[in-house]
Amino acid sequence: MWIDELFGVKKPIIALLHLRALPGDPLYEGDMGSVIAQARKDLIALRDGGVDGVLIANEFSMPYPTHAEYVTIGAMGFIVGQLRGDIKIPFGVNVVLNALASLELAAATGADFIRSAFTGAYMGEQGLFNTDAAAIVRRKQALKLDRLKLLYKVNPESDVYLVPRDIKAIAKSIIFSCAPDGLCVSGAGAGNETSSDNLAEVKEVAGSIPVFCNTGFSAETAREKFAVCDAACVGTAFKEDGKFANNVDPKRIAEIMNVVKEIRRAL
Repeated sequence: MWIDELFGVKKPIIALLHLRALPGDPLYEGDMGSVIAQARKDLIALRDGGVDGVLIANEFSMPYPTHAEYVTIGAMGFIVGQLRGDIKIPFGVNVVLNALASLELAAATGADFIRSAFTGAYMGEQGLFNTDAAAIVRRKQALKLDRLKLLYKVNPESDVYLVPRDIKAIAKSIIFSCAPDGLCVSGAGAGNETSSDNLAEVKEVAGSIPVFCNTGFSAETAREKFAVCDAACVGTAFKEDGKFANNVDPKRIAEIMNVVKEIRRAL
């Protein structure tokens, strides 16, 4: 699988680097310097703690707009530029709920991958949300981003399909029409455990496409999830007390990565 080559290990862990609120966000505290400083502190803790990749996301831009503002994209590009020398591992970017903005940001920053809901129509606290996979794939081609990997959310956390659909059928449809680089299977929200049954159903039809546990991966669930899936995205579990609002905790990083290393040694 391509993930083995990009990340250099089996069962890679992609850590979520949650940026604090940015200019224009309701929770922004008016100091980009402190946002960058905290992002750098979290990045170095994750990198030195042994994670295999990092996904930089505007997770504290709540409530998330369905069309990214220019200031958000500009701020994220500036932050990635400030952090670039400290990253040293494969990285991705994610403008939450904005697949096209994520793609454009990746083109500007040299990111290795993006993760988003590229397909489907959903509803949730942000209202109705539609996607346009054709536009994303064509823009990727136009920007000549041949090496950029697209990780497709099969079932986005927090939102639900407008019409209930079988998760295996969704995965098969994405594979047939979009040729995804990865399939991400989520729980009911950030930090909520992903169903192992859902992971298994998607894995059954994925073939050579890697399947990611997208939420709720922890030291306690690692063995169960990695018995089924190929990689994991980890955010909340790396934070102090396992709480979304907190900063990352080196002790929790070490706890999870030690379990992951044991799993790898047994492969």
